[in-house]
Amino acid sequence: MAGKFVWAWGGLTAALLLYGLYVALAGSPPDAQQGNMIRAFYYHFPNWIGASVFLPLNLLASAAYLFLRNRNIGLAMKSDAMALASAEMGVVFCILGMVTGSLWGREEWGIWWTWDARLTTTLMLTLIYVAYLIVRHVVDGPSRATICAVLAIFGFVDMPIVYMSTTWWRTQHPAPVFGGGEGSGVARSILMPTLWNVGAWLAWGILVVSIRYAAEFRRQKREYEESMEQLGMEVHHV
Repeated sequence: MAGKFVWAWGGLTAALLLYGLYVALAGSPPDAQQGNMIRAFYYHFPNWIGASVFLPLNLLASAAYLFLRNRNIGLAMKSDAMALASAEMGVVFCILGMVTGSLWGREEWGIWWTWDARLTTTLMLTLIYVAYLIVRHVVDGPSRATICAVLAIFGFVDMPIVYMSTTWWRTQHPAPVFGGGEGSGVARSILMPTLWNVGAWLAWGILVVSIRYAAEFRRQKREYEESMEQLGMEVHHV
């Protein structure tokens, strides 16, 4: 059943990505001010929407692990597996968002990078979750999941700072396109390609996270069963 879901969701994701590519490159007109560089926005914005979905998911899964670790080992392992998978996906989206933003900035600003508040806090956010993933690979033993869960909760504090940075400080980065106050928003010719690509990239993220989650949970379950057998203890169903 799981295999059929992955194939079905993978097919849907491929169709959405292909159609999103079409509307981004050929199915929408150039912007009146930015010209064809608006097409970078069709990927830049969905990447940050993806990060805004999967990093909060990491926070929720991490908090769930801390709550369940001494109550239900099976649900705790599932929560920890989801925390890892969502953190990995969040980092991928952060990196893609910075890359597409740099391409846009080089064309519009004439520079690849500037140390303004939005970009600096964004880089900090990415490095925090990269550190989270490094800790997961270098720390071993039962304390690893707990350490990473605590790190994830503290690390998430930077995310609202990233969002509010253009409001709290003067930055070169534009104000939020959606929900940025009076004058924010985009024309319909830009909105539709953007929404299509948001859906496509979120579908891709869900696909990757579901595969990674299943693989990580199987690994943790196998390690748990092996450790219980070595200790001669009864293996509880998880």
